[in-house]
Amino acid sequence: MQKTLITMMLILLGAAARQSLADEFNSRRIQPDTTHPRYWQYHGQAVLLLGGTKDDDLFQIPDLEEHLDLLAKVGGNYIRCVMSGRDKGSVWPFAQAEDGKVDLTRFNEEYWKRFDRMLKLTHERQIIVQVEVWALHDFFSGRWAANPWHPDNNTNYALAQSGLRKAYSGPSKVRHGFFVTVPKLKNNGVVLPHQQRFVDRLLASALPYDHVLYCMTNEIHPLYPPEWGWYWADYIRQQAQKQDKQVETSEMYWQTDLKHKRHRQSIDHPELFTFFEASQNSAIKGQSNWDNLQHVWHALAKRPRPINHTKIYGADMGQSWAGKDRNATARFWRNMIGGSASSRFHRPDTGMGLSAVAQSHLRSMRMLAAELDLFRCVPDSTSRLLLERNPDEAYLTRIDGEQYALYLPAGGSVQLDLAGVEGAFSLRWLDISHSRWLAPQAIQAGQKVQVTTPGKGHWAAVIKAPGSSKTRKPR
Repeated sequence: MQKTLITMMLILLGAAARQSLADEFNSRRIQPDTTHPRYWQYHGQAVLLLGGTKDDDLFQIPDLEEHLDLLAKVGGNYIRCVMSGRDKGSVWPFAQAEDGKVDLTRFNEEYWKRFDRMLKLTHERQIIVQVEVWALHDFFSGRWAANPWHPDNNTNYALAQSGLRKAYSGPSKVRHGFFVTVPKLKNNGVVLPHQQRFVDRLLASALPYDHVLYCMTNEIHPLYPPEWGWYWADYIRQQAQKQDKQVETSEMYWQTDLKHKRHRQSIDHPELFTFFEASQNSAIKGQSNWDNLQHVWHALAKRPRPINHTKIYGADMGQSWAGKDRNATARFWRNMIGGSASSRFHRPDTGMGLSAVAQSHLRSMRMLAAELDLFRCVPDSTSRLLLERNPDEAYLTRIDGEQYALYLPAGGSVQLDLAGVEGAFSLRWLDISHSRWLAPQAIQAGQKVQVTTPGKGHWAAVIKAPGSSKTRKPR
């Protein structure tokens, strides 16, 4: 009897200890900020996520530690991690069988060793990792022929029984059977168990860490019903709950127009997608880039959530459709002035990565965030307070009567309407390209104030009332 009581007490104490650890984990993990849910918090502190890296499956690069150190040095704390294996020097996640094919039931320890190392190194540096579970572009054209999920390349299923085709052209041409396997679509009992096993292995590495966000797919095309992303978000959340943990999930849709009805499949499902992934807006230039972002910002008003941009397209040496450096850097600043929670320069050659130019903009954004309470700011979505403004000339976020931040992508002059505000303010220009503040100057509110940049190029201005200070310092 006494032994039974002791055993029961030990079981109860063990359960209490496990629950205590889970509670501590869930309080410290990356999650929407408790006070300002449009932003993230980590270890109980509000955090802005900024990044730029030279690759997407970053865990596979040989100089990972040096690259992360450089990112942290210039103010970055956010990377993208696509669970891919297609790049030169990369490996696939599955072990090789005797006949040269792979066995989807056994894992390549080198792949997961690299992934584990990345998780450890980023955790030590408090760099947030946004994982993309399914790498859509690994499954089309010539890449599909080399993919371990192809029936010809594994020992686990044949072409006829798998529901997959021998060849698929581009992702916008024909629906790939791999992305319709879930129960509410094709309910593919041959391929789906292997997909689940892969996700379980990913979670075995990632769930012990508190700095991981989960995006289901890279640019899932409208050929695929939303049930694909909904299923995997729910699956990952349920697997985490089995360990008394919570996670944040999203999906990245193909459409570049954030006003497209496809994006409602994320906006209208906060129970599955706890942040909005807006990267595809980065294919849009100028004023429309801002307008689309503001559309989503307002669409999320009933249930505010972070808006992430894990990709910013554009580079001088990149592909023409993505734009140039100036397009990428302007997108970066519109994102953050426009109320987003994260912004990261995409890998070359469709992005700037962690180039010297990207580094200067990361530093400058940290400088701005140190002087401005972005968490309380509200973007001036329709430029109501900016007068004599041309399209794409200037953008504003503000705490009315206290703080204002202006961004001008190419210099210029606009009027800021401070007619409804009283008192003296200070204006301080940030030379973004050189990461330096200019001396403050006094301006008088209660009127329309002409604001002119000191030169051409990227400029930001912080306008503050006396005594106006930040309530929470972002990291």
